[in-house]
Amino acid sequence: MNNERIFLSAPDVGSLEEEYVLSAIRGGWIAPLGPEVDAFERDVASLVGVDHAVALSSGTAALHLGLLALGVKAGDTVITSTMTFAATANAIVYTGAEPYFVDCEFETGNMDPRLLEESIAELRSDGHHIAAIIPVDLLGKAVNYTEILQISDKYGIPVLSDAAESLGASHNGQPAGSFGVASILSFNGNKVITTSGGGMLLTNDAGIEAKVRYLATQARQPVVHYEHEDIGYNYRMSNLLAALGRAQLSRLDSMISQRKEMRDAYKSLFATVPGVEIFGGNCDSEDNYWLTSIVVDPSAAGWSAQELSSVLNEQNIENRPLWKPMHLQPVFAKAEASVNGNSEYLFTHGLTLPSGSSLSSEQRETVFAAIKEFLLERANA
Repeated sequence: MNNERIFLSAPDVGSLEEEYVLSAIRGGWIAPLGPEVDAFERDVASLVGVDHAVALSSGTAALHLGLLALGVKAGDTVITSTMTFAATANAIVYTGAEPYFVDCEFETGNMDPRLLEESIAELRSDGHHIAAIIPVDLLGKAVNYTEILQISDKYGIPVLSDAAESLGASHNGQPAGSFGVASILSFNGNKVITTSGGGMLLTNDAGIEAKVRYLATQARQPVVHYEHEDIGYNYRMSNLLAALGRAQLSRLDSMISQRKEMRDAYKSLFATVPGVEIFGGNCDSEDNYWLTSIVVDPSAAGWSAQELSSVLNEQNIENRPLWKPMHLQPVFAKAEASVNGNSEYLFTHGLTLPSGSSLSSEQRETVFAAIKEFLLERANA
């Protein structure tokens, strides 16, 4: 057994990050504001190509405030992807609105535009007020925004893009994080770049930027004493964490390149294995390769994703299924959804493998050797 745990996507930090954080400490801004926060916002906005950015404590906070800035309230319906992490749906619930889950395309795991349009028509006929659409860029692959935005424009529903997993990716050459009336990013410890914990809201709308910044600082009025007319939140990012983020951002291209190397290595490893496909691997030239997953057809492969998972666990190699769809989560059992079976199949037959840019050559070889041994045993069984 491998004694050292090999993670899916461990933080990739080193001496450069130490230098940036130490400089921020010595600068004296040990607070949820400061020059590093300001610079980080400018850097990300410039990279993504938007006018405004607000650095926040998490991607969830960015979703929550983005929805509030759009005026989402109790009694509204917000359409989102069922194939996502719970934070997307939780942020909707924070506003008092109800999530409505739409299933995915099989090839990408991203929101199915056809189902989206059908859902809008059905919800409106039933009297629902659809306040927003939140498509989710799954595992570093941008949604088909060409079709999603055409639908949102047709029905006059704003799009808040959940690009938590897709910084550095693009759709038709346009950067992820620049779609819709606003987008959000996550800088959680396992993302392509990290601030330990953190997120950001991106927009070209100065009004949305101002509203989010106001709510994120406890909705404090611009007077000398503490004056509040609205309920606000303590959602701002620390200056120290912003310094970490700036160092990480300067290395984004190289870290994406390393993740692509892992994706390509998995493609080669499974190329001749029947019944196994790299999830989204046939259309990944604009991905950021955050996580690489496989989809296993047990009838063709002769083994299941769960069997490979068990072997990897024995070797102390982290792996996990694709996201469990939100419409199957107990907490959302009463939520409405439009499903086609794709997300359930992907959850049952998908497996996510170590993909991080911090993986050493030795760790990579340990992962590949464990998989090769498993495949050889199954081939000879």
